[in-house]
Amino acid sequence: MKRELAAVYDEMVRRQKAGEKSIFLSDEAVDLLKEASQEAPVAVPESMVFEPVPRPKKTAKKAAKKPLVDVPDPAAFELADGDKQSRWEALREHVLGDAWCQSQVKPGKKVVFGVGSLDSRIFFCGEAPGQEEEIEGEPFVGPAGQLLTKIIQAMGLQRKDIYIGNIMNYRPPMTTPVGNRAPELNEMAYCLPYLKAQLEIIQPEVIVTLGNTAVEGLLGRDPKRKISRIRGQWFEFDGIPLIPTFHPSYLLRNQSMTTKRLVWEDMLSIMDKLDMPVSEKQRAFFK
Repeated sequence: MKRELAAVYDEMVRRQKAGEKSIFLSDEAVDLLKEASQEAPVAVPESMVFEPVPRPKKTAKKAAKKPLVDVPDPAAFELADGDKQSRWEALREHVLGDAWCQSQVKPGKKVVFGVGSLDSRIFFCGEAPGQEEEIEGEPFVGPAGQLLTKIIQAMGLQRKDIYIGNIMNYRPPMTTPVGNRAPELNEMAYCLPYLKAQLEIIQPEVIVTLGNTAVEGLLGRDPKRKISRIRGQWFEFDGIPLIPTFHPSYLLRNQSMTTKRLVWEDMLSIMDKLDMPVSEKQRAFFK
């Protein structure tokens, strides 16, 4: 054993000369060396650390990411009585005058409310207004909105025949002069009661969520529930059938025929669910 200890000593001296200040030894190795040292003491340089390095403790789960914006809780409100039109107009006035929403838009920009037929069977739901939308005060008026209009027309409908809204009523504040930021869950949660109120007035038969963020805003965040996996599947929100599909902006970035076909299949699924007439030409799109 003395020979082995001498070899350990030589190795420690070599490492010390090389500039090392400490050496990792497991608990078992320390115990063996202690036992051996009692039998055959060997001088160990004081500068060499001989204590075992503790194993790293398991760290707790990372703290939840702090929201970018501290958003107040939604304020309670009641829908006005009356017919659809009067109730919708009262709700629109209330939302456009919401103090928090107003505080989040830049000077010259607008809070955005839903538009379309109050008797629509289909409610297209996006996440939040973009740069063009906060200027016009209307959802889906930019390039993505123009593509959505073409999709609606391909279904044999006109934009005025359906209803289009966003979960959020204002564009998420940006730290850069251009671009759009996906809203966070707490931001969407503030405006969600306003979306529910629109659904209460319109009573659509189908909700179409556009993009992954809109799905999270209505169905909650689930790492396994990605838009690429669940698009075309049927869910339910407040008792209304809901089908997710890709956001039109995604189609603008991804021009593949495969992606376009997937979105069109979702539209065919909606048309079938609503017993809408579907021509052979429509069935054959993108084949």
